[in-house]
Amino acid sequence: MNDTSWQPEPVPAGPAYDAQVGPHTRPMPIVPDAAGRDFDDREARDRGVAADSGPLFRADTPPQEPMPSPPPPHAQQPQDASPPPKKRAGRDLRAAIGVGVGLGAVIFASLLIVKAVFVGVIVVAVVVGLWELTSRLQEQKGIKAPLVPLAVGGAAMVIAGYVRGAEGAWVAMALTVLAVLVWRMTEPPEDYLKDVTAGAFAAFYVPFLATFVAMLLTADDGPQRVITFLLLTVVSDTGAYAVGWRFGKTKLAPRISPGKTREGLFGAVAFAMAAGALCMEFLIDGGSWWQGLLLGLAVAVSATLGDLGESMIKRDLGIKDMGTLLPGHGGIMDRLDSLLPTAPVVWLLLAAFVGTG
Repeated sequence: MNDTSWQPEPVPAGPAYDAQVGPHTRPMPIVPDAAGRDFDDREARDRGVAADSGPLFRADTPPQEPMPSPPPPHAQQPQDASPPPKKRAGRDLRAAIGVGVGLGAVIFASLLIVKAVFVGVIVVAVVVGLWELTSRLQEQKGIKAPLVPLAVGGAAMVIAGYVRGAEGAWVAMALTVLAVLVWRMTEPPEDYLKDVTAGAFAAFYVPFLATFVAMLLTADDGPQRVITFLLLTVVSDTGAYAVGWRFGKTKLAPRISPGKTREGLFGAVAFAMAAGALCMEFLIDGGSWWQGLLLGLAVAVSATLGDLGESMIKRDLGIKDMGTLLPGHGGIMDRLDSLLPTAPVVWLLLAAFVGTG
């Protein structure tokens, strides 16, 4: 005889179980109702109340309507669904192009007239850039880098680099930092170290790097070298913007500049190398196209790093632009970000390829 013959037949759960009560039915648990009274499911069944396997329900609870089923995947979308937004540039392109053309006209006119006039343009850009940088440092961080010794020393640095070369630029740089240290002594000692450190950084970052542009101008083909430097930097930025805006997907440095992509960097390299080959072949005396390829590659890298460095500074300060002087561009420093670190790279490579004469 099988051991299971004595066991009661299994009773399925659900409404069928509630309707059939057999001899082997287990006693129903006694549970309190909503008012706190105890009764069993058998009594509820006798009164016509449906029992449930979960918490008890009141007899007058209205039946719930069935949940609407989700539409099938192939269901047609409503006709008024709006299309995804198109890509838009982050700035006013008309204003940016107009300002860029105006700045280019001033630069080229000063280069073609007298070299000294272009040196004056560099000095003006340096002084305005220092004013923007020191103003933002004081507004956002409370850092008081003294502007007067920086502006005077920065102008002297550019002129000394044009007249005396690298040696004159280094001497002017040292004297400018010394002037910052002394000038800051006229104020209370609180935050002295922070202020003079920021002043030394500003002296190196803006006027000292800009001095290499003036040193490019001292060669016999100086205007052509400056044009090559400016053209390659602008072409690199344009290639990065155009390719990145159209094809950019992989972020280059999302924590620093979320808008920059690796595809944009490849565009900058390709555009700058092509422009470098043309400039070295047709503008620079004694230059060769293969040298232009190397020059364009170096410019694309240095311009990108300079842009990222400026973005790092602005993120630390919590601002979008360094200024509002140039519509569509921001401030002077927002245009010098790629140019400043690129100037010593171009000067050094041109000196290695064709000399400094």
